[in-house]
Amino acid sequence: MNLGKTRLAAIVGATLMAGGLMGGVAMAYQSHMFAARNALYAARSQLQVSRMNKGGHRVAALQAVNAAIRQVDLGIRVGR
Repeated sequence: MNLGKTRLAAIVGATLMAGGLMGGVAMAYQSHMFAARNALYAARSQLQVSRMNKGGHRVAALQAVNAAIRQVDLGIRVGR
């Protein structure tokens, strides 16, 4: 298969651009994961300073937020 230099350069350029675009999408998605983790940290902080247990729901919410933080951390690691 004999490709001309111009055609080969176009193919290589298109491949590099596509890879760069995919990398940009991955980084954008990762930024959402970091934003979600920050929101979960804020939620946990608010739950921790709450005085009343609210019939056990505050403790359950803290456990759920902590579990969500662990899952987001795992997702961030996999996304790297």
